[in-house]
Formats: sequence, C-alpha cells, structure tokens
Amino acid sequence: MKRESAGLVETQSVRIPEAIALEHGGQLSDVNVAYETYGKLNSEKNNAILVCHALSGDAHAGGWRKGEEKPGWWDIIIGPGKALDTDKFLVICSNVLGGCKGTTGPSSINPVTGKPYVLDFPFITVRDMVDVQKRLLEHLGIDKLFAVIGGSFGGMQVLQWCISYPEAIRLAIPIATSAYSSPQQIAFNEVGRRAITSDPDWDNGNYYGRSPPARGLSLARMIGHITYLSDESMHQKFGRRRQSKAEYGFDFTTLDFQVESYLSYHGDAFVKRFDANSYLYITKAIDYFDLTKNGAQSLAEAFKGARSKFLVISISSDWLYPPYQCKEIAEALSASDIDVRHCEIKSNYGHDAFLLESGQMNYTIQNFLSRISVGDVMIKDVVTIPQGSRVDEAASIMMTEGVTHLPVISEEGKLAGIVTAWDVSKAVALKYTLLEEIMTRKVVTSVQEDPIERAAKRMNEHNISALPVVDAGQLVIGMVTSDGVSRLISVCR
Repeated sequence: MKRESAGLVETQSVRIPEAIALEHGGQLSDVNVAYETYGKLNSEKNNAILVCHALSGDAHAGGWRKGEEKPGWWDIIIGPGKALDTDKFLVICSNVLGGCKGTTGPSSINPVTGKPYVLDFPFITVRDMVDVQKRLLEHLGIDKLFAVIGGSFGGMQVLQWCISYPEAIRLAIPIATSAYSSPQQIAFNEVGRRAITSDPDWDNGNYYGRSPPARGLSLARMIGHITYLSDESMHQKFGRRRQSKAEYGFDFTTLDFQVESYLSYHGDAFVKRFDANSYLYITKAIDYFDLTKNGAQSLAEAFKGARSKFLVISISSDWLYPPYQCKEIAEALSASDIDVRHCEIKSNYGHDAFLLESGQMNYTIQNFLSRISVGDVMIKDVVTIPQGSRVDEAASIMMTEGVTHLPVISEEGKLAGIVTAWDVSKAVALKYTLLEEIMTRKVVTSVQEDPIERAAKRMNEHNISALPVVDAGQLVIGMVTSDGVSRLISVCR
C-alpha cells in the first residue's frame, strides 16, 4: 500500500470548564487544550489512537499546516498506508499540560490575575498531563482508545495511561522510554534547567513581553540534543569536519567544527519555538516520574492493574533511555502476566531513531496493530433478552438501547439464539408475538481470541452484520459488529 501524507490539518482547541485536581495537591481551572486529529472516528468509536509527544513536541504530529515548510514531527508513521493509518484510525495528538503550543502552561493567562502565570503556575506531573488528555477524549466522545503510543517522554505518558486508566486502552506502545527517570536523566535535565535560570534574562520567569532567556534556553537545548544522538551517528554526520575555514580560529568565538555549528543552529531555532518556563516545568515533571513511587514494592506490582496488550520498543544505540530500561518494562509486564512483546530497533541514530527510522518503525508498529483480535474491538456491555420473551419486549429494548441485534439467553445464561431489528419488523407484519417464532437458533459466533479478519470473513460469508462473542461455556461476553471492524481491516473474501 502506498504511504501518503495525512494532508492539510489545523490545530484545534477545547477548554475544560471543570477544575483539574493535581497530583501534588491544589487544582487548575479553565485549562485549554490544543490538539489535532487525522482520520475519522468510526460509528463504534473504537478506532481512536492517541499519540503522546516528547519533551519538545506539540500537537502537530502529522500532515501539513498551511504555510509551513515541514510536516508534523511524526509524519513518518501517520497517514494513509502508514503504521498509524488514517484510512483506518482516528489519530489524536494534544499538546501536554504545561506546554507552550496552545495548551495551558506558565505562559498562559492566569484567569485570577489577568497576567501570565509565570512561576505561579503549579507544579505538574505526568499523571496530571494524562488526566487532561482523558478530559479531551471525553470531549471528543471517546471512552476507550484502540491504542496509545509515544516515544521518550511520550512513552512515559503511555505507561501512565495504563496505570491511571487501564480499562480505557486496548493496546499500548511505549518507545525508547523508562518507567522512572534515572539519575543520569535527572542530571541532564537539571543542567538544562540551570542553564536557563542562570541567564539574567530569565528574571525569575518574568520575561514575557521582553527578551526571553535565549542564551540559557539555547544552551539547554544543545545539551539535550547531544543526548538524543549517538557517538556513531555524530561520527557519521560530522566526524571532525571543519565548518568552513581551512585553519583553526584559535579563539573562543569561532565555530571551527561542523558539530558546533549544528548544535548552535538547533539551540537558536529552539528559542524561536519553545518557552523557557515550559521547559523548566516539563523537565521537572519528567524527573518526578516513577511508577513505583505510590507504594508499589516493584515495577511488576505497579503494572498489576494494567489491561492493555503491550509493544515495548527500544533503540540499540540509545544512551539517554538505554535498551535495558525498556527490557525492564517488558519483564515487569511479563511477570504480571500481561501480554507484552519487546522489539529493539537496530539503528545508529541514537534516541532520535524513533523519529527517523521510517522503515523499521512502520513495519514494527504496523505488524503489532494488525494482530487485532475480536477481544480488542468487541462491545462488552451487551444487551440481551431472556428466552421466552415477547416480540414487543424485544422491540422496546431495541428502541431504548439503540441496538439492532439481541442475543437470546437461556435460563442458564447461555446463548440460545439471536433476533435482529429486521426479524422484529417482519414479526410485526406477520403478527407474530413470541421471539421463539422469529429468532435464529443456529447462531454464527466468535471467540475473543479470533483474529478480527476471521470474524469479518465470517460476517461476509453469512451476510450478517454482527457476531455474538461467547466463552467456552457459550455465555455471551461481547458483540462484534461490521461497523466496528470495517475501518480496521479489509474484509477477506
């Protein structure tokens, strides 16, 4: 399948009217959330994928915004035919709480004072950020995500989702991340923060309306950018090549080497698009992140409540979030009897590989998402009707509950038949009164473990639009409909 762009997109915004209770205490009111969507939500509302961005990311993950020269930061995997296929999924990405790209953060106006929050903005955590994302999904009418995915700091958000809202996620894909910030990661963040706060222009955060702490923020970005690369990638990209002059400058102002110029460029560019105070707040939230901090004796215990299937991806040359940290996550999930696969991307790009390795990322993620089972997409709260009921009772239930298929249940709770809205309409015309006279007794069913392609093929072969999902004892545990799978697969014929 040809991989294409998600096309032109616009950043949208929603205000959360109710106060957000924060993890450390206190609350935040009138929170604004900036977000983008790619693709369409299906009628079952079960095809939504949430993308969580890294430290310097924003809501613009895919497609192109009018007038901009670059696509979204993860355009390599978002779009028709790509891993996050917008012909199948509704892909959502929002700017995190504390950010500076449309979501409420320290540069936002404090409704109490009418001025920017500055350092009056409360300290926030990854859990607070996930809580705000949950409110956004509620606004969009989405109760359960098909998947949540993110790399680096975005991977931390993925893991927090699985702890905070385990029933709201089917599949989880944390990439190049950790279940807690290591001393080395905290150290790099602190050096970056110190670079900002040591800049005289920072002025205790009160720089809005005048010169920002450009030198400090640029230096913080340069330090961070070094950790995103690998020694080998820097050798390949720069070596010891000089920037321009044949001879060394023998001073402290000349950028003799290409790597110096590269870091300087990225530092200066970062100042133009990111807020220094947001950098302080977000890196502090990253430092505080630790899934074992709330009483869990081990990481395995912290994951005990998780309900998702996991794909954990590490990067071979990543020294900011080394592969052993992802392996630790996978081992803890496995110890908790949670379905998990671990894959290591072979790359010389270092930590940034999850943003650059188009082929491996698409293949790995697409392969995982394509292994969809009936249990991943079935409707669990199935409306049923007892055997021996009347046709008018079935009609009333269908009207009240808004369903078109009713499994008929025996006294033992087992599947005895099924009745459809078409059956009820025909019964009224023919003046039947009992379900026994119209229900289908030989019911085509599915089980949780069935690949979704098999269920779709079965519906196609029998020309039906829904399958009851039963367990080994023939008890109805769910329902899968053609609408629920039509955007996720191509029906086998």
